Amino acid sequence: MSIKLITKPTLLFSGFSLIEMAVVLLIVALLLGGLLPTISSQIELKNRNDTKKQLEEIQQALVGYVLANGRLPCPADGTKISGQATAGQEVVTGSGPTVTCPPANVTNNAAWGVLPWATLGVSETDAWGRRFTYRVTLDFADAIALATYTAGCTPTIPPTLASFALCSNGNLSILSAATGGTSIASNIPAVIISHGANGLGAYTPAGLPVLPAPLAGSDEYFNVDTTINNFVSHEFTTTYDDLVVWISPNILYNRMVSAGKLP
Repeated sequence: MSIKLITKPTLLFSGFSLIEMAVVLLIVALLLGGLLPTISSQIELKNRNDTKKQLEEIQQALVGYVLANGRLPCPADGTKISGQATAGQEVVTGSGPTVTCPPANVTNNAAWGVLPWATLGVSETDAWGRRFTYRVTLDFADAIALATYTAGCTPTIPPTLASFALCSNGNLSILSAATGGTSIASNIPAVIISHGANGLGAYTPAGLPVLPAPLAGSDEYFNVDTTINNFVSHEFTTTYDDLVVWISPNILYNRMVSAGKLP
């Protein structure tokens, strides 16, 4: 009589025991856990670099607009939905020689809103899919016929091909911090802002603001507060990820003189 030995079957999965599979999965999880922060950082860096390139293109487009029209464009309405009529177009009152930015969108002689991407022919959003904030000194956005020269500016020869003179000053300033910061640039005609990865203060293509708003008094709050003409620009931190550029008045004057639009 033969005797058959009954043994407990070994559980196999594709040649591996369950214990071996568990060890492999644990190792994979640990490896992925270590890679994810690196991948996330690389994506963030790419988005920031791509947005910086966009901001450079926007600066060039604004200068080109001034050369063609003798003034900077007014901001667009951030609440307009993409594809809607006039979305991305500068919002103005009047027409032709009397065009100006609507008084309702002007505080402290500076008009506010989003970048008029359709008017300029540039991208609507930054690399995170949000619209750019745009602020412009009203004297630089008024029609040529409405030109006013403030801050003691009295041009010897009033320009006829520009809404501003060589002695005109913008009224926007760039600081290194909201509290205790130093001046980076002053007398700026226009400022353009990407609100970074967190998007706080920006508008989406759906015409909605990204919420919540930045903390009052914070560096990012300065870049959305329409009651002040100061903006903050500094390196990326855990509480600040905005990207800020501006139109240099000296570069603007130089380009206008070279084009024969000033004085």
